[in-house]
Formats: sequence, structure tokens, C-alpha cells
Amino acid sequence: MQRHREPPRLTGPRVTLTLSGPGEAAALAAFHDREWDHLGPWMPPRSAAWRSEAHWRRWGEETADLFLDDRAVRMVLRLPGQPQAGVVGQLNLNMLMRGPFQAATLGYHLAAAQQGQGLMREALGLAIPYAFGPLGLHRLMANHLPENTRSAALLARLGFVREGYAKDYLFIGGAWRDHVLTALTTPHPVDPPPAG
Repeated sequence: MQRHREPPRLTGPRVTLTLSGPGEAAALAAFHDREWDHLGPWMPPRSAAWRSEAHWRRWGEETADLFLDDRAVRMVLRLPGQPQAGVVGQLNLNMLMRGPFQAATLGYHLAAAQQGQGLMREALGLAIPYAFGPLGLHRLMANHLPENTRSAALLARLGFVREGYAKDYLFIGGAWRDHVLTALTTPHPVDPPPAG
């Protein structure tokens, strides 16, 4: 059941998050080409096609369908007033699950040049109220590599609680990697709609 009709446009003092679409293909291809080495250690294996406009055009078309079907919200991160910067990151609410769970997994990444400035914290500070408000979610889950201390610290500052440790969770960097499992629940829970 779809709870959100309008694509998100979340704006803070320094960042804007909008739903990705086919029109973002060139900007996303440029972002991933530029950040290939920076993001590689934290992501599953990618082929060279990952850096192509054709890949990101298909991604954008799929993104619209996933949003309309209430299955995912894939957003791009930009810097207002700095159009020359292009896309500087992505923030995704994946695997939306309804019914008694009302949850999604959270994924994000940011360009190397923008790290350490609090931009992802601001972006997540926009996305979390959106997830718990218009999306009507109860729970967000975010998992990270144990050595990713930057993500661990960011999630902890935002209130995510460590819930577990998953052995061989994802294939990243040429091997099956363990992950720390964290989650955040809404401070204002509501009962989910009845099934049927």
C-alpha cells in the first residue's frame, strides 16, 4: 500500500536530496567515474558499466517504479547553490517492508571531497524524519564494515543502536566481509494498518 505520493525533495542548509531519475544519468555516471577508487573498498564488485550513462538511465527508470510501488526510495545528494559540483552522493532507503515490520535498509555514500564536513549527517537528518514521517516507517536498519569507523560514528551520533554482528555478510573487496548491524526506531511509533 502506497503511503507517499509526492517524490521527496528534502532541503537543508547545505544539502538537497531528491528522487533519482533517468535525467540524472549523466551526473551519476560522472559521480561514479570520479569516485570509483574512493567508493570501491566499501561496495560490492562493479563492472565498468557502472560508470556508464546507460546503466544510470536504467537505474533511474527502475527508481521511479520502485518508488511508485513503495519498495525503495533512491535519492541523489546535491549542494544547493553549487550546481558545478553535480551529484556528490546518494542516499537510499531500500527493501521497504510493510505489514507488521514497517522497515527499510539505509545505504549512503558521499564524494571524497565532501567528507568530514557534516554533509552526510545533515542529509541523514533530513532522510530519517522523512522515513518516519511521510513514509510511515517504524524502523531503519544500517549495516557497515567493522573498519568503517566513520560510518559507525555517524550512525551512533544519529541514535542507531548496534544490534548484532553478521559474519560473511556481503562480498566486498574480493572477499566475504563481516558487518556490524545497527538500527533506529521511530520515537513516535504508530500501529501499522491491518492486513487485508
